[in-house]
Amino acid sequence: MPLRELADSAHPVIVRGRHILCGIDGDDRAELHAGGALLVSGGRIAEFGSFEQLSMAHPGAEVLGSAGDIVMPGLVNAHHHTGLTPLQHGTPFLPLELWLPRFIGWRTVDPYLDTLYSAMEMVESGVTTVQHIHGGPTGPREGWLAAPDAIMRAYRDIGMRASYSFMWRDRNRFVYGAQEAFLASLPSELRAPLEGMISTTPSSVEDLTAHFEALHDRFGAADDGLSCVQLAPANLQWCTAESLLAQRKLAERYDVGLHMHLLETPYQRHFAQADTGGSAVRHLSDLGLLGPKMTIGHGIWCTEADIDLLAKTGTCVCHNASSGLRLRSGVAPVKEFQQAGITVALGIDQAGVNDDRDMLQEMRVAWNLQRSPGHDFEPLSERQIFRMATENGATTTGFGRLIGRLEVGRAADIVVVDGALLSRPYLDGDTDIVSALVQRAKCGMIRDVLIDGRPVLSDGKITAVDKEAVLAELGRSLQRPPTEAEAARRSLATALHPYLRRFYQDWPMPAPETGFRSFNARY
Repeated sequence: MPLRELADSAHPVIVRGRHILCGIDGDDRAELHAGGALLVSGGRIAEFGSFEQLSMAHPGAEVLGSAGDIVMPGLVNAHHHTGLTPLQHGTPFLPLELWLPRFIGWRTVDPYLDTLYSAMEMVESGVTTVQHIHGGPTGPREGWLAAPDAIMRAYRDIGMRASYSFMWRDRNRFVYGAQEAFLASLPSELRAPLEGMISTTPSSVEDLTAHFEALHDRFGAADDGLSCVQLAPANLQWCTAESLLAQRKLAERYDVGLHMHLLETPYQRHFAQADTGGSAVRHLSDLGLLGPKMTIGHGIWCTEADIDLLAKTGTCVCHNASSGLRLRSGVAPVKEFQQAGITVALGIDQAGVNDDRDMLQEMRVAWNLQRSPGHDFEPLSERQIFRMATENGATTTGFGRLIGRLEVGRAADIVVVDGALLSRPYLDGDTDIVSALVQRAKCGMIRDVLIDGRPVLSDGKITAVDKEAVLAELGRSLQRPPTEAEAARRSLATALHPYLRRFYQDWPMPAPETGFRSFNARY
């Protein structure tokens, strides 16, 4: 439901501010320019200089920002799934292994409206690019492209840059291993419908390969650079070695990245040990999957040896701070990742700590989580967190050097923060501006957002989509009574819970940790 077409990016625009934050250099130094301005033309940053210089040279250009604002690169949500949150679907936040199976009880939602809902929240918090990780195809093959089409149409209508991937699974659809034993443990009234659901999901490497190739043909090489396609091996317990090797070959053939959930919980680490005889990270290395094109999603339960191997191979990690808290999965060793030289991106995952898609809040959560006790502990800086949410995220989403920093020649993905609101009622002049952004910025302070030079948020309002109409239509679509099939799925999801608890009850858990964060105590 587009409200109107996005403005032509060819019309020149000057973006000015009190501070132009171009990005964070590798030595943790902010590239910050006082009183600067950017000229945007043809979707790119064309010039950089003072506002006076640029306005004199381009008298007809539209001006965004003011002498008191902060101009910064668009933020990157490097790990995202759905619109309506699990809580909105009636799913309580449980440990991951008990939580994911509850998703079968969700209502059926229009993927176009669902995607628009979360996209609007992301844009309002300064997100210009998203790594969308879809659940994957189900049902008859002729319908597999319907949901991806709707999802990517929603991003295009709102004007966001999006990288699409689907969670590739070819084994253990419901539990970590021993699936037949788990099914056999169920009474027939639960086993039969669950087996029916599992049977409708494609699992052959050939089918999943064909689906990826169709998606790549559709979205993988957009002329305007607003979309791309990556591979998303679901996790070690969901993928056979055969399918992991097939995805490695596809990534090489199509020159695309991979984003793989891994070591999110201690149960996943235990599964990897039992299944491969060693570390999940080592197993991926043996299969040739590690490297700069691979991003590990979560990585909470990486060992020191895992971290060394990720660093040695140039593999990236995406940190999802809120997710680890809400699902009780743990706190990722981001400080250790950074010290090892690993590129770490930032993602909101299913929903942030406030049950929304607020990237400003996610930066704040990530920064606070890496602050262990002790006078001698050196926490991550706000500049490191900001780089995770910009340039590092760009590295993992498939758009590379096109985005992530404000530089001449890069895409004009630009966010203008209202400086008066950021400093209201007072902000000392010596306060580091990146510290102020990470610790104080809120959605209501984001005034303008440009993506590829087009205004997608203007004066705090979504430009191309009627936000209230989207929310109203989404709400109306779910006010109807549940269908018989929806009610049956909800009942099944609830009834399976005690059997899932029993399945995992003897799996080993790490010893209780003392203190706020004890990375070394895990080993």
